[in-house]
Amino acid sequence: MTATKRKLAIVTGGGSGIGLAIAEKFVQEGIRVVITGRNQERLDAAVQQLGALCHAIPCDLTQLASIPALVQSVIDQHGPIDILVNNAGTNMKKDFTEVTDDEFQQVILTNLTAVFTMSREVVKNMLQQEAGCIINISSMAAQYGLPKVIAYSASKTAIDGMTRAMAVELSPKGIRINAIAPGFIYSDMTAKALDSDPERKAKVFGRTPMGTMGQPADVAGAAYFLTTDAAKFITGVVLPVDGGNSIGF
Repeated sequence: MTATKRKLAIVTGGGSGIGLAIAEKFVQEGIRVVITGRNQERLDAAVQQLGALCHAIPCDLTQLASIPALVQSVIDQHGPIDILVNNAGTNMKKDFTEVTDDEFQQVILTNLTAVFTMSREVVKNMLQQEAGCIINISSMAAQYGLPKVIAYSASKTAIDGMTRAMAVELSPKGIRINAIAPGFIYSDMTAKALDSDPERKAKVFGRTPMGTMGQPADVAGAAYFLTTDAAKFITGVVLPVDGGNSIGF
């Protein structure tokens, strides 16, 4: 496969966690990847880890006015965009009545508005090719009610609705849009949080039929599948990757 024919993907929040795992999977499959994020050190480490097919552009997606230039710079440097993974996100755990208007808006800005703006700018490019694939990262917080994450829940539920609306409008033009809803995925942070709360840990594993936490690579595998011809007739779905947690009892 020549360099000119390799697909190009943007993965937001690609410097760590699920975003890094998706970028790594794409690179393994010969896809060129541009990762974005706010932490330059993380981005540099990711590029070093993933090699020549990975490039990084530091950016703060909450600065909405900078997104068109960001997308244009990707196109100028690397060519047309085939895949966009909207992975960057933030969470805030707080009692409902303690959440301020500014805190609520900040989560919505990062998890929803920036996803819209990024998608809009990338879609303008994809429409010229009459082809493209967008993957939004949703959450189990959109599948059922979780306490103390009201802004996050609102943002991810909106992502699901936006995924369906985009799919209906854009699929006739060759652009597929899907979402992935990860369950409890292993990270140092989640492991520490569960280990410090045995009751919550028991609840998590008790309602996950597979009885384990997922790995970032599990989400990455699903993301890659959704970009391939094997998924060419799949659009507008929200795919749970959760060991059965969302249907567990």
